[in-house]
Amino acid sequence: MAQKIMVGMSGGVDSSVAAYLLKKQGYEVTGVTFKLWDDPTLESGCCSADDVRDAAYVCQQLGIPHYVLNYKDLFRQEVVGPFAGEYLRGRTPNPCISCNRYIKFGAFSHKLRELDFDLMATGHYACCGYNEATGRWELQRAVHPQKDQSYVLYNLTQEQLAHIRLPLGALHKTEVREIAQEHSFINAQKHDSQDICFVPDGDYARFMENFTGKHYPAGDFLEENGRVVGTHNGAVRYTIGQRKGLGLAMGAPVYVCGKDMQANTVTVGPEEMLFDRIVYADEVNWIAIPELTGPLRVTARTRYHQVEQAATVYPAECGFRLEFDQPQRAPTPGQAVVLYQGDTVLGGGTITRVEK
Repeated sequence: MAQKIMVGMSGGVDSSVAAYLLKKQGYEVTGVTFKLWDDPTLESGCCSADDVRDAAYVCQQLGIPHYVLNYKDLFRQEVVGPFAGEYLRGRTPNPCISCNRYIKFGAFSHKLRELDFDLMATGHYACCGYNEATGRWELQRAVHPQKDQSYVLYNLTQEQLAHIRLPLGALHKTEVREIAQEHSFINAQKHDSQDICFVPDGDYARFMENFTGKHYPAGDFLEENGRVVGTHNGAVRYTIGQRKGLGLAMGAPVYVCGKDMQANTVTVGPEEMLFDRIVYADEVNWIAIPELTGPLRVTARTRYHQVEQAATVYPAECGFRLEFDQPQRAPTPGQAVVLYQGDTVLGGGTITRVEK
């Protein structure tokens, strides 16, 4: 009897091809699209009505059932609200990681059991498998390095990995589009979603003002010594490492090196001020190991598409301390730091503070 698998279908080409491949492999496939966010101005992109229609159309082409699950309240509670809260603390959160943790795999895995399905799948570019030697399920990087999404999946648990299939991990994007084109999928040439679904225009400040009902006033640009060097348009509008749009004439390029949301100040300085060697992280999830008991040599990313850098990780009271061999540019509190050994994801956590 074929195993029943529930495929998360965003309306994009990747999840559509994932559903096709799984059906071809003999699974009993059902497509599921999540309704996460309502925005009447959102005509396309993640969470739009067009995406739901595209997913439904592909499911019709494949001859498989399609359902829409309403997770709007949970999404607001677990993703959007914490995102706004982190921004107000002066941190830089990654809501896609939270969405994967709480919605696309968290709530999804609960629904899997509730509806008596055997497995779940998505169109993420990553690989997973069981390591007989360690007795643990593991997450690995995708074959296509430019599309690899293992960084945003570091929160996957052993139970989730045991029930997940990631059929695109061994494919390149060009192969995926060729499969979609060959089968005349409506989304074969659809562009990948690049923006956060609830901030589709990238205007985080406007989103924050609308979501919180607060106005974020102008304040002082400061040098590291505290000297006022200009006026900014509200600290919420700036991110660590930013250079463009500062409107400062200081004789040499300057970058955002720090923010104080309470004082409404933004500190700027030369690029060398952005570099740190030591990163502390909490909210840690280990995948390839049950826990960290001593120092380990790893490679690590502090940003999604960063090239991994050599480092040593040490246990710390609330998570781990990571010491890079070379100083890294702008590791930022609120972002994820993900650790690798070879192609395997060791684990990861949320950056809490950095040191030189």
